[in-house]
Parts: sequence; structure tokens; C-alpha cells
Amino acid sequence: MNSDPSLHQSWWLATLGRTLHWARMSEREGGTGEVFDHNGNVHTYDSEDTARAMLMDAGFVELDGMDEEDALERGFSLDEVAPPRADSDEELVAQMTVNLGRRA
Repeated sequence: MNSDPSLHQSWWLATLGRTLHWARMSEREGGTGEVFDHNGNVHTYDSEDTARAMLMDAGFVELDGMDEEDALERGFSLDEVAPPRADSDEELVAQMTVNLGRRA
């Protein structure tokens, strides 16, 4: 994926109806925060805390902080989703917007 070294990466998601959007947040060596969004844009912030706040303001939640009840409130099960994986950020973009399909 991203060749830049980061101290910590986390995956975030937002839902709009039955569409899920992923974002990857990275803490960089200088303490800055970086968000790679579902459109393939990279947003750099002065700190990881600022990046986290911007994601939350945009309706994103951190995947690692979710439990099954949180997921069900957003219209999916944790068993249905996993962070996207690819060899490069360019390939990753195609997987960062997911249609969850119709509810049963």
C-alpha cells in the first residue's frame, strides 16, 4: 500500500444508506496525521488528533472502536465488512466504497 512509514494506521468508515465509505488514517513520524479517503484524496493535518476530529466531523467512526451493536445501528454486521486491501493506494481506491446491497 502506501510506501511512507507511519507509526500507526487505523481504518474508519461512514455509511450513507447501504453504502459504506472507508478512510485510512495514519500517524506520521512528525506527529502529523494523514487521511486517505474513499475518493483517493490524501488530507494532511497538524496532528493525529486533528485528523481524528475531522473524520468524526465527517461522520466516520473508527472500525476498531465498533462493536456488533454499533455496526447493526449503521445497517451492517461486523462479519460483513473488512478494511480493503491492495498492493497500492491506486488499487485500493476501487475498494473503498462498498454497496452493502439490499436488506433481507
